[in-house]
Amino acid sequence: MVPMFDAHRPAAAFDHDSTLVLALETSGKAWDLGAVVPGVNRRPKKRFEPRAVAAIMAQIDKLKDDALRAGRAVARVVLTYEAGRDGFWLARYLTGLGIEVHIMQPSSVAVERKGRRAKTDKLDLDMLLGAFLCWLRGEPRACTMVRVPSLAEEDGRLPGRSRADLVKDRLAVENRIGNLLCLHGIVDFRPRLKKAAEKLEKLRSFAGDALPPKMMDELRRLMALHRLLGEQIAAIEAARDQVVTVPDPGREERMIQLLVQICGLGIETATVLVREVLCRPFKDRRALAGFVGITGTPFQSGGTDRDQGISKAGRPRVRGVLQQLAWRWPRHQPESALSKWFAERTGGVKGRLRNVMAVALARKLLVALWRYVETGVVPEGVRLAAA
Repeated sequence: MVPMFDAHRPAAAFDHDSTLVLALETSGKAWDLGAVVPGVNRRPKKRFEPRAVAAIMAQIDKLKDDALRAGRAVARVVLTYEAGRDGFWLARYLTGLGIEVHIMQPSSVAVERKGRRAKTDKLDLDMLLGAFLCWLRGEPRACTMVRVPSLAEEDGRLPGRSRADLVKDRLAVENRIGNLLCLHGIVDFRPRLKKAAEKLEKLRSFAGDALPPKMMDELRRLMALHRLLGEQIAAIEAARDQVVTVPDPGREERMIQLLVQICGLGIETATVLVREVLCRPFKDRRALAGFVGITGTPFQSGGTDRDQGISKAGRPRVRGVLQQLAWRWPRHQPESALSKWFAERTGGVKGRLRNVMAVALARKLLVALWRYVETGVVPEGVRLAAA
């Protein structure tokens, strides 16, 4: 069972006299370390070379000695840094050295609302350290922490994300080919056909002339790149499809196998939902929907009370997959309780109301699938492929 993680509350009570609080501001040029040392009034800061972990550990030992000379024994060392390009390797490494690491979500840190806000590495470090202290004290909405995934979880998400990038790159190549051919009055050329390379050599302009040699060289290069991208996508998809036939599946593989049994839910949708969302621990259905970003965002101030739409937090690709699933769900699962609920609410109308209700259906679908993979209870009226 994956342990529960609360992004808004610390796991242990904060004791000022025995806790060394550290904040690390990372960048490609330098790393800045700020600290709150028990018994020491000043807040020391020091700059390091990027990834100079040994030097940082030596500085932590020095700060412990400073606290001891002030009559305070450090029993707990907590450190935070913002989620960014460096990812989670530093958190895993420092955790292995006995340091409690929390990764802060950058967008959750409150900033000044001035027209022109002063911004320096020193000010950012103070802001990061202040938000971290508030979070450790349990102050509400001080900031939000990011759950550190295991190395296996992070590695399992990589193929799906790489496939999405490759599909986007292939589409860009296809658009480039189409734009070049359109310059000579040629349309409806399809690079994904098996004999597309042969048909390219036989193409003629709108006037019936052969294409210029430099243009043909560029088109051949683009076709070779298109073919390579297609081969890489096929290799990722072949490895992805093998999860369905794994005889002794792990937790995530078991979830994918359960989802693909539902009619209308393909293996790509199941893989994205499990690897990106359902494999994580959630407190309740509201936390699940909030993580994906399909919960409402109210705006209430004085006499103003309106809704700003969904929050759109998290990864847009997951919301896109959920929205596609919501639109095809009534067609593939017409007898399910959710399809009937959607039909009753929309009543055959089109336009904005139907789009809004489709988002609501996506949220309900996500919660129902989450309960299905966690408990094994099939949602009401859902037809399985085995049946």
